[in-house]
Amino acid sequence: MNALSSALDGLAARQTAIAQNIANVNTPNYRAKTVSFEAALAQSVAAGSGIAGVTEGVSGAPTVQNGNNVSLDSQTLNNEQTVLMYQFAAQAVNMDFDATSVALKTA
Repeated sequence: MNALSSALDGLAARQTAIAQNIANVNTPNYRAKTVSFEAALAQSVAAGSGIAGVTEGVSGAPTVQNGNNVSLDSQTLNNEQTVLMYQFAAQAVNMDFDATSVALKTA
């Protein structure tokens, strides 16, 4: 459950960063924000805790003439992937809660 919670937190942070990037697609000198958590989460799960933080950064992608490096195509693709991953993790949480509820009713 800790791992799923950490994954949902990381995906929510990524969704926020993507929304900010898209909102600033035409802002001069804006650098796209990035969010990573997968490697830290994998290490945490391997260590047995499942609790991992989020690392926020700035994209090193090339900039266009106005100094902006937001790619709308890339951000749209990242958004779709993030939404699907969030839905998958949320379903896993719901299944765990459902299993717990059934177990408590039969006890």
